Amino acid sequence: MDGLISSDLRGRMRLRLAAGTMGTDDFKTLRGHLMKIKGVDHCHFSPLTQGLLIVYRAGEELKDRLLVLIGDFQPTGLQEEDWSVRPAAAEKMPPNPVWSHLAKKILPLPVRAVINSFKAVPHILSGLASLFRGRLDVEVLDASALAVCFLRRDFKAAGTLLFFFALSHFLEMWTKRRSRAGLYHSLAGQVEKVWIRAGDGRELLVRESELTEGSLVIVRAGGLIPVDGLVIEGDALVNQASMTGEALPVRRTDGGAVFAGTAVEEGEIVIRATKVGRGTRVQSIVRYIEESEASKSSVQGRAERLADSIVPFSFILSALVFLFTRDPLKAGNVLLVDYSCAIRLSTPLAVLSAMREGNENGLLIKGGRYIEEIAEADTIVFDKTGTLTEAKPRLAAVIPFGAFERREVLRLAACLEEHFPHPVGRAVVRQARAEDLKHEEEHARVDYVVAHGISSTWRERKVVLGSRHFVLEDEHVPLTPEELEAAEAEAAAGRSVLYLAVGGRLAALIVIEDQLRPGVRETLATLRADGLERAIMLTGDIESTAAALARETGFTEYRSHLLPDQKASFVEDLSKNGRRVMMVGDGLNDSAALSRANVGVSMSDSSALAKDVANVLLLNGRLDDLHTARLMSARVMRRINSNYWLIVSLNTVFLGLGLFGLAGPGLTALLHNSTTAWVAYHSTRPFLKPGEKRSPAEKGRPRGGRLRLGEKS
Repeated sequence: MDGLISSDLRGRMRLRLAAGTMGTDDFKTLRGHLMKIKGVDHCHFSPLTQGLLIVYRAGEELKDRLLVLIGDFQPTGLQEEDWSVRPAAAEKMPPNPVWSHLAKKILPLPVRAVINSFKAVPHILSGLASLFRGRLDVEVLDASALAVCFLRRDFKAAGTLLFFFALSHFLEMWTKRRSRAGLYHSLAGQVEKVWIRAGDGRELLVRESELTEGSLVIVRAGGLIPVDGLVIEGDALVNQASMTGEALPVRRTDGGAVFAGTAVEEGEIVIRATKVGRGTRVQSIVRYIEESEASKSSVQGRAERLADSIVPFSFILSALVFLFTRDPLKAGNVLLVDYSCAIRLSTPLAVLSAMREGNENGLLIKGGRYIEEIAEADTIVFDKTGTLTEAKPRLAAVIPFGAFERREVLRLAACLEEHFPHPVGRAVVRQARAEDLKHEEEHARVDYVVAHGISSTWRERKVVLGSRHFVLEDEHVPLTPEELEAAEAEAAAGRSVLYLAVGGRLAALIVIEDQLRPGVRETLATLRADGLERAIMLTGDIESTAAALARETGFTEYRSHLLPDQKASFVEDLSKNGRRVMMVGDGLNDSAALSRANVGVSMSDSSALAKDVANVLLLNGRLDDLHTARLMSARVMRRINSNYWLIVSLNTVFLGLGLFGLAGPGLTALLHNSTTAWVAYHSTRPFLKPGEKRSPAEKGRPRGGRLRLGEKS
């Protein structure tokens, strides 16, 4: 397969394939081979850009092995993608194998033998293909088991094997279908509003459904791009992780192409829409769901590697049995019982079931790997504003200074803030609307300085609105003793203060009251009881404000006066020191920290970029759902672990029955495949009990657990 390495940095390798090289189906096959290699954590492919991203444990030997595997892979070529819009629930399901198996029972034995022979052909061909590639995996073992049955002319045992193969596949597809349907309806139900530029140059806020081809869409820092189109004005850094899998932003200026579902990290662009409407949004949802399923947890990768590693021992044991007994019947019985099939089937079913159940309980988990990260986390980090506090902070006071009046500065602040998606800005806009303060767009271009504030020109004077650091230190706006005393009094009371300066002088203090989300202290105590050893609050507020909130909520650790890069560095340092970090944040300035954590968590009403970067969304905006996520993830890991020991124990017993002649081939195959089907069913059972979703303050405090594959529960 032709291509080149476009980047390779610390175990994160991106390859750019030649145009039209590989399609989605090819990638699914290639991904299956890559994820079986020890040390590979994640891989992602974009059919649009032909970009292949592989995250692995850095090492030249592993890198060379990956490149050889990719180079030798022979794709069938880029197929025409099906862009028809259809709900996930409408996907075609395979027929229920139970009815066809029962129907075959009434047919004569010769007819059943012919039917079973035809059905066995794909399995045998798949096994031969793996064998020719030099792999001794589960497909080879399945093909061998069927071959043994046909060589013995035991068509009944072959039929039993084929039935359970089909049943396992049916259960897996059924679970995927339910998971995809739930995710689809959660995401498709979100209604977005966007800014457009009208023909007379005015900026209008309209529903996404009102966009048409040719609309001029304005997207600023923190906003999600709602259309496919071309940039006609502006300069921005666009995060395309939702499409390419690469978190590093790319620059887009005049003439650059952008796609729906990607997000603007910095800057501002005007896009001429080329593709709009629900079709564009639905396809981005479908792509997201497919990538969620493709995002394998490391425990799932380990399970598949373990399953394949056991296969050679089945053949060795079969050979030894024949060597010592000279009995081909007993040697063949060994191949009818294997540990691999149930191990590799039960793990993805458990992960998919957990994703579906999480979605039903207000948790949108973007891949199985994050379930494992939640279960293994030992440190939780919270951003303050919009996370520990309500998503809708309220404006507590407007304190004008100099010649400015209260209504005038509130009108001006709302006029600036309405352009940017942030809870604090929305509080200012809501209050202006409540007081019926209408305004005209008198300001010039509005620039958003990440984590600092807003800068513009109003009536030929520079106006800035934002944090103390931005206005006082960066913009060098002086404060009188009276102004300084008023600001410090509000901060000491635990309120957030926005500074509005016009023409180099302070015009007003905009005081925001952040009401705590319900049950913060109780949730914090429960998470500690769940095994999260450290809980840390991060905030850009001054020390006195941070200390006041820490006392109120029960945090023993906090960091104040932090900028976004400092938050990200703090989280990164925790990870480097061996902590497994869960980061909870909601704003544009939290996105860097969210991406550095082992698992990032955001709210459903967070900024578009935070939601895009986060690995888990709390759809109901309730912090106590973190306890639900922790509880469910721990039970997923426990079930995977218990499945492993159950499969090994029972199949060892069945193997013994066959070796000592206590069970014939048909009964051995029946017992083994019945166990596989039961474990598959058991993996899809609910992880949460009725009522457990209620606040942990109302319920008991079950502890989560840290379980790894191969440990006893």
